[in-house]
Amino acid sequence: MLANRYSAPLSHPGWQLVPGLLLGLGLLILVAFGLGSMLVTAGSADVASVVNSRYLRGVIWFTVWQALLSVLLTLLVALPVARTLARYRQFPGRSLMLRLMELSLVLPTIVAVSGIIGVYGRQGWVTALLNNWLPGHSWSLYGLNGILLAHVFFNAPLAARIMLQALESVPSPRLRIASQLGLRGWWAWRSVEWPALRPLLPGLCALVFTLCFTSFAIIMTLGGGPAATTLEVAIYQALRFEFDFPQAAVLAVIQLVICGGLWWLVFRQRLEYSLMPNRHFVQGVQLKAWPGQLWFSTLLLAAFALFLVLPILAIASRGLPSLLTFTGHSSPYEQLLSATGRSLLIALPAGLGAVSGALLTLASVSKARGRLLTAIPTSTSYLPLIVPPLVLGTGLFLLLRPGLGNNAQGWTLVSLINGLMALPFVIQVLRGPLARLDTHSRRVADQLGVIGWYRWHRVYWPLMRRPLALALAYGIALSMGDFGVIALFGSPGQPTLPVLLYQQLGSYRMSDAAGTGLWLLLLMVVIFGLLSVIGRPPAHHRYKTVRQPFPEPEHA
Repeated sequence: MLANRYSAPLSHPGWQLVPGLLLGLGLLILVAFGLGSMLVTAGSADVASVVNSRYLRGVIWFTVWQALLSVLLTLLVALPVARTLARYRQFPGRSLMLRLMELSLVLPTIVAVSGIIGVYGRQGWVTALLNNWLPGHSWSLYGLNGILLAHVFFNAPLAARIMLQALESVPSPRLRIASQLGLRGWWAWRSVEWPALRPLLPGLCALVFTLCFTSFAIIMTLGGGPAATTLEVAIYQALRFEFDFPQAAVLAVIQLVICGGLWWLVFRQRLEYSLMPNRHFVQGVQLKAWPGQLWFSTLLLAAFALFLVLPILAIASRGLPSLLTFTGHSSPYEQLLSATGRSLLIALPAGLGAVSGALLTLASVSKARGRLLTAIPTSTSYLPLIVPPLVLGTGLFLLLRPGLGNNAQGWTLVSLINGLMALPFVIQVLRGPLARLDTHSRRVADQLGVIGWYRWHRVYWPLMRRPLALALAYGIALSMGDFGVIALFGSPGQPTLPVLLYQQLGSYRMSDAAGTGLWLLLLMVVIFGLLSVIGRPPAHHRYKTVRQPFPEPEHA
C-alpha cells in the first residue's frame, strides 16, 4: 500500500517541472525584450547607409573570413591530436595532457593573450629566436596572424577533447574487427574513425565558428587596427565611443542573423552529441600502426603541449617579479585588490546562478513530456550560442540605458549575462552525473517515499557533490574572465581584473600587465582548489561507493 502510494512521486511531470519552465520562460522573455529593443532601435536607422558603408562591409567580411580560417586551422590541429590520444591510451603524460587541454576552457582570454604576447610578440621568446635565425622576417603578432594564433590556442584543445570523446565511443567489437583485419592509415580512418566523427562535425564547426565570430578580447588586443575589426568590436565602438545606437543595433542584428542562421542549420540535423567533452575515458583496442607512427605521435603531442604551455610559462615568469613589486607600492596594490573585489562581486552570483539554472533546467527536461514542454527548458541551454552575450548586452543596454544610473545596476546586468553565458557549459558538466543515477535507486526511492530534501541528500548529493563543485568553479571562472560584457556596462575608472589587464596592455605597461595576469591566473587556481576541497567526500565516506545509493535486491 505504501509502495503504491509513493510509487512515482518524481517519475512523472509535477511541481518539479514548474521552476525549470519558469526559468526558461523568464530567460526567453529577457532575450525577447533585449532583442526587441534592438530591433526597434535598428528600425529607426538608415539601414541602407549602414549596409552600403564600405568600412562596415569590410568589417562583416573580415569577421566571417577570420572565423572560417580559425575553424579550418583549429580542425587541422585538433584532429591529429585527438586521433593520437585515442590511439595511444597508455601514452606517458596522457592524463596531464588532458588536464592541460581542459585549462583552455576556463583560462581568461585576456590573460592568455598577455601570455601569447610574451611568447610571440615583438619582444617574445619565439620572436627573439626568429630574429636570430631569420633576421629579415616579417612576422607580426598583431593583425590576422595573432587573431588566428589565439583562436587556435583556445579552440583546438576544446575541439580535440570533443573529437576524442567521439573516437573513444567507438564500440570495442568494431575496433577488434579492424585490428584483426590489420586496418591502418586511410582504411582505418575510413571504416572506424570517420563514421564516429562525421555526425558531430557540423555542431563542432558551428561551435568553433561562433566562438571565433563573437571573439572580443582577442580582437581588441591583437587586432592591430581598423583593417582587423570584427562586428563585436564595431558594436562596442558604436555604443561607447560614437554613441551611434542605431548603427550598433543594425550590426547586432546582422551578427544575430548570421549566428542564429548557422545554429538553425545545425539544429535541423538533430545532433545528439555533447558540445562538451565527457570526463570519463575507457580502454579500447589498439589498432595497427604504420612504421614510425609512434615517433611522429610523440613529436606531435610534445609540440602541442609546448604550444599550450609556453604562454602559461610566460605569464608566470614575467608576472612573478612584477607581482612581488606590487607589495612595495600602495597604488598598484590597492588597484589590484579593488579590481579583484569587483570581479568576485560579479563572478560569484553568476556562478551560483548558472549552477542553479542548470539544475532546474535538467530537472525540467527529465520530467517534461511533449515537444513544447521539453523545448522550453532545452532552448535556454543554447541561448548563449544562438544569441551572443554582447548582442544580448547591446539589446539590454538600449532598453535600459535611460535608467542605468550607477555601477551597481551595470554590474548586476553583467552578472546576469555572465551566468547565462556559462549556463550551457555548466549544464554539460552536470548532465552526465545526473544521468548516471541508476533506475533501481530511483525506483526504490519512489517506493519508500523519499522525496524533497531527503531525496536530494540521500540519493543525489553523493553523486553530485564533486560535479557541483566543478560546475560552480567553471561558472565563476567563465564570469571572472569576461571582458566583452563588462567593457560595455562597466566603468573604466572602476575596472574588473580583465579590464584592468587590458588597460595596462593598451598603455604598454607590460610589467604591470604581467603581474595582473599572473594574479588572475592564481586566483583561478585558488578558486578551483577550494571548490575541489569542498567537493571532496568526507573521510569516512571516501572509500565507500556512491554510484548506487540503494543496493540491488538479492536473488536466490
